[in-house]
Parts: sequence; C-alpha cells; structure tokens
Amino acid sequence: MPLAGYRGRCDGQGMSTTDQPSTDVPSTRAQRSADPTLGVVSRPAWRDDSVSLLTRGYRFGDRIWQRVPRGARSAPMRLLFSDALLVRGAEGVAAFYDNDRVARHGAMPPFIQETLFGHDSVHSLDGDEHRHRKASFVSALYEDEQVGRLRPHLEREWRHEVDAWIAGGERSAYDAAVGALGRAIMRWAGLPGTGDAKTRWAERQAQIVDGFGVPYSPEYLLAALNRRWSDRHAERLIQAVRSGRLDAHPGTALNAWAWHRDREGRLLTARLAGIELQNSFRPMIAVARFTAFAAKRLEEHPEWRKRIAAEVAERASLVDGPLATAFAQEIRRASPFVPMLPAFATEDIEVDGRTVRAGGRIVLDILGTDTDDRSWEDAGSFDPERFVGVDDYEAIAAFVPHGGADVATSHRCPGEKLAIAGLAASISAMSDPRVTILPAGLEVDERRMPTKPRSGGRVRAAGSGDARCPFHRA
Repeated sequence: MPLAGYRGRCDGQGMSTTDQPSTDVPSTRAQRSADPTLGVVSRPAWRDDSVSLLTRGYRFGDRIWQRVPRGARSAPMRLLFSDALLVRGAEGVAAFYDNDRVARHGAMPPFIQETLFGHDSVHSLDGDEHRHRKASFVSALYEDEQVGRLRPHLEREWRHEVDAWIAGGERSAYDAAVGALGRAIMRWAGLPGTGDAKTRWAERQAQIVDGFGVPYSPEYLLAALNRRWSDRHAERLIQAVRSGRLDAHPGTALNAWAWHRDREGRLLTARLAGIELQNSFRPMIAVARFTAFAAKRLEEHPEWRKRIAAEVAERASLVDGPLATAFAQEIRRASPFVPMLPAFATEDIEVDGRTVRAGGRIVLDILGTDTDDRSWEDAGSFDPERFVGVDDYEAIAAFVPHGGADVATSHRCPGEKLAIAGLAASISAMSDPRVTILPAGLEVDERRMPTKPRSGGRVRAAGSGDARCPFHRA
C-alpha cells in the first residue's frame, strides 16, 4: 500500500521522487555563484563542528543546515578535524550507503565504537569481510522464522510487566522494557540463566547504551566497566559452548557466533564472537528508549491508546498488532536513536552541488532525513496513520532509523524486524486500559545522546493516582 505520509515513491526500488532537482536549491549559474557553499568542501580547522555535536545533540543538524539554502540535500561542515559533508534525504542516503565510495572503518569515534559496538565488530568492517560476517547476522536475526521465535517470549514477558503494574508496581516504561525485552531477547538468543540473571545483564547492557554518548561524565566510565564485564561474560559463554559444557541450539544467536568462521575458515576468537553475540541482542534492549518515547506519545494521543487497546482485545495478543506496529514505526521516525552517522569518503563524492574529497567524512543526518519536509508530508507532526497498511518499510528511502540500503549487503541493521516487533509489543502493553501513563516527567533533553523522556514514562495501575508528594516527583 502506498505510504500516505511519504512524498517519495514506495515501489520497492528504494528511490524517492525527491531525486528530482528541487526548486529550493540554486540551479542557475548566477545562483550557484551566489552560494559560496557549492563546490568542494573546505572549512578552516578552527571552525570544527565536533563540540557543537556534543553541546547541541539532536539539534546539531539545525545549525549546519542554516549554512545552505532551504531544501538543500548537503551542507559543508568540519568534523573531528577533517572536512565533511552533511547529507539528508533519499539523495543523501544513496550517497552514504554507496559501498564502492564510502568506508566505515575508523569513521566512528573510538569512544563510541569501543563502548557501544565493541572492538573489531561488524560495524567497523567494509567490503567482502563485512558481507561475510553480516551474513551470519542476517541468518540469525533477519529471517522471518527468527522473528516468529521471538513472539511468544515478547508476549509472556510483557504480560508479566502489565500484571506487575496492575499489582501496584512502579517501574517506568523504560525500566519495564529493559527487563521484558532483555529477558525475551536473551531467551530467543539461547542464553542460559534465570530470569533475574537475564534482567541484571539487560540492565548492564542498557547502561552501556545510556552512557556511550557522554564521554565527559561518570556514566561513560560506568558504561566502559559494564562493557568490560559483558565482554568477559559473553566470552565465557562462547568458550563453554565450544568446550561442550553448554548446549547451544541450532538456529540461536549463541550457536551462530560460537561456530561462525571468517573468510579463511577460522573460528573467531571467543572474545570477538562474544562481542558479536552481544551485538545480536543488545539492539533489542536499546528499544527500551523507543518505549519511553512511546509512553510519552501514548499519553499525548489517548485516541491512539484506545484504538490499540481495542486491537489487543480483538486479537487477544500483545504482539504484531497492525495499529501498534504503525505507532512503533512513527516513534522510530520521529525519535531516532542517534541524530547522525559518519563514514569516510574513499573517492570524491558530490551531493547536490557540494563535494567532499576522498579522505573526508560524509555524515548522514538521520533525524533530518526521517523528518525531512521534502520526503514526508507534514513531517513535523506525529501521525502513525502514515504507516497504517505499510509493510515494505525498507523501500522507503528516507526512513532510516535503523540504517538504510539493503540489509544483506550494506549496513542496515538486520535486527530491525525484531526491534519493530519488540516496540509494538511494548506499545500494546502500555495501552492496556487497566494501567495509566502519568504526564509528569515526559520532557526530553535533546542535547543528550542518546536521550529519552526524563522519567522514562511512569506507568501505574489505572485509578491508583500518584501517591507521591507533589513537591518531590521524579
């Protein structure tokens, strides 16, 4: 079905009508000469934009786009002491994911790569080496049968959290999602241990996600410590499987990474296999941040909460509801996990009249693409209706909350289907009429990366009120 809220084609070709020249962008010679940003990007070293990224966070791109005419697809900038080109829209996505001219290795700042993704993980690879390792991720995460294996775990864990809220529990939507999604995905991955043990590891993984983007804070140090603990624990699991002390069922992520071999036929080191095992299940735990945003939007849009509650009652399931899925997609569009992604240009790359030389950075504006006025109708409005009936979301060129291009051959996250299923189940659970979402604490600090509503989305049993002192609310 065509996507009502998208301005480009949705025909499975991954292209957009925004590929056509825009009347917003200078096209005549006189106009081009009047725009000093056209041509080869070259900015003075003292005009580096890196500090602005740390101080402005998700609003980082706003300042950069002020340098160019309205509607431009590229803007000059300087990032980490090298010239860079910020790009957006279908044109920007096509350029950023051109694997013949763009490389990822070394582009991500080390403090992010080492803490969030792990040393030598698939995120830092290019070419044949990337495609070979990515194939194991696609097999273990992306295939429809893998999503099917996750569904009963999501149903059970979110039913547990709803029951806890009804019984008087006070966990935020974010904390409940860390537990529910963490236990579900770890059981899906074939990991051993009790539910409590899985919850504790999920909390460590969630803190890694929470702290990786604030290197100037104690949270980053804690994230590094949790990363070290998690790497050791995952390494021991891989060693236990290889030694025969732990059974890893075929088809699980644990089995896939315990026995994955590189292009030369060698097993990965147990440490690296453990890192990729974590990269198979941690993205689901990161969905807890989307869940917190979903709590905010459900509180703001009670009509959608009622519609989703009716859908759950009719289907007798929290999983895979079409309305909950549409709501999840709009959450991902409006509140992407990170504002931008960097890569290196291995050749000169031109986008919309501006060129970054080989060796410079090309930076995809994730938020600017997902909320681009030229790509989306009424882009600034939160409207899940735009995704109702839309199944082939991968064909939408300007929809990149989990990356763009082809899952198998490029850098789109293979766990995207799992993430959507997890988020939709979260939304269905929070729409239960027996619970309510409190409006206090739903403001968002857009300077922090990653961010979420301050309270995490406080959920309580319906009719229970808020017994806390009004002067000491979280």
